[in-house]
Amino acid sequence: MSDGQRQARFDHPPLTPSLCFTTGALKGFLRLSRSSIDDNISQNLNALSTPSKPAFDPTTTSTPYPIAPTRHLPAQTCRAFTEQILLPSWQSRSDVLNYCAAVATSDDPDDPDSIIRLVEGMVDKERVVDERLDPYSGRFFPRESRTEVLTRVVRNERMVENIVRERTWRIVKEKCGEFGALGEDWRGVLNAWRVRKGECEAAVIHGN
Repeated sequence: MSDGQRQARFDHPPLTPSLCFTTGALKGFLRLSRSSIDDNISQNLNALSTPSKPAFDPTTTSTPYPIAPTRHLPAQTCRAFTEQILLPSWQSRSDVLNYCAAVATSDDPDDPDSIIRLVEGMVDKERVVDERLDPYSGRFFPRESRTEVLTRVVRNERMVENIVRERTWRIVKEKCGEFGALGEDWRGVLNAWRVRKGECEAAVIHGN
């Protein structure tokens, strides 16, 4: 796979407010990225292993084969998979979540529901409330703005992302003795990779 093909594989959609506010598209990208890499991490790593098996010897059928020790992938293979496949996919998702978090905290004059919320607020102020007749009549639940919805979505997706990465990295350390022996945390590995790739300054890191 060429560098261009590899990069295209992990490219996120164009970063626009429309992507963020269309939460179905946002969640769809994150779900697809996770399913292709993290959800199948064991299979992806097993595919890199080519264990050798002894040729069948009919004279040894009465002798059980010894249990093979746990096989670790070669350090070079693990490092290549991590830096060329796993970390780029994580970075791509972080880029999207960080961008959408910034969108959620920015002014949103184009919110199509802003007029509706304004009218609903005015109507609520004019209501005559008698809580003696209905103790719940004074309650008013304003419609969420799309920036509020986006803030909630980003927060939830970041929580999911942390859980997914913890699980993925645990499996990577089990398969790759190099990482297991060093006891490296996925955050440290990701940040070190960002520094090497010159991306650390551009990344806004909130646990991702």
